[in-house]
Amino acid sequence: MPSPSYPPVSPKTQQLCSGFVDYLRVECSLAPATVSAYRRDLVHFLTHLHQRDRTELTELTTDDLQSFVRYGQQHDWAPASVARRLATVRTLCKYLVLEKHLSRNPADVVETPKAWNRLPKMLDHKQASDLLAQPCDEIDPLALRDRAILHLLYATGARASEVAGVGLTDVSFVTQTVRVLGKGSKERIVPVAAVSLDAIEAYIENQRPGLVRGGLDKDRLFLSRTGRPISRQTVYRIVVKYVRRSSGSQAASPHTLRHSFATQLLEHGADLRSVQEMLGHADIATTEIYTHVDAKRLRAVHSKFHPRG
Repeated sequence: MPSPSYPPVSPKTQQLCSGFVDYLRVECSLAPATVSAYRRDLVHFLTHLHQRDRTELTELTTDDLQSFVRYGQQHDWAPASVARRLATVRTLCKYLVLEKHLSRNPADVVETPKAWNRLPKMLDHKQASDLLAQPCDEIDPLALRDRAILHLLYATGARASEVAGVGLTDVSFVTQTVRVLGKGSKERIVPVAAVSLDAIEAYIENQRPGLVRGGLDKDRLFLSRTGRPISRQTVYRIVVKYVRRSSGSQAASPHTLRHSFATQLLEHGADLRSVQEMLGHADIATTEIYTHVDAKRLRAVHSKFHPRG
């Protein structure tokens, strides 16, 4: 997908935007997909500035940022979208101060709106088990691969892009772990349940050899029918395909399995720091949403069974 174009800006602002993108890519070592997401957020911000006849990033004010937040809220952006786009602008301001294009950071006093006003969707254990059982050897040509992908998503809480990027040697059947390369090229090691390792091993031994093509990337774990490494979009389509088959729902995605993984760990007594490490969250505040999910479940149980509920 091509990157969106910047609105009309001054040559100086155009130069600063290019420098900012380079800063994200080189200094922050962000993945290409993450850099593209930042750039899309930057386009939203520059478009808003243009509508206000503000075209110089060197003249940014706190009011510019607060106006951007109000604009997003007035146009029904999801709170998470407002928070994410504001986070991009905060990083931009930090860069402009670092490069001495601003003498002070106008984002310091701007409050971030609550991003999680809605709890994430998830599957309970029965729904997840039903989903994992959907790939059928009789009707799905790549059932072994698809089953292994679903198992890996649910067993590790990995993102779709992370599962797509897993290498053949990243899975250890000895230590029962998988090496995952997350956002910002940060590596983490996540345990994998034996039943999920069995699904992965069945795919590696019985289907993957038939997908390997000469001259193509043979190092990735999951390959397409043409022998190429699968993409994040392919992982998404695989999940949606089997979710629709199992429940008729069109709302679930790879991230639903990630939410389910985290919530069920906490429900069974895992500590928050361990869940944070397995999910690859840089900030534990991001992981804390799952404590709210669990609290909601407990309130529902209390209301149903307590005699004075």
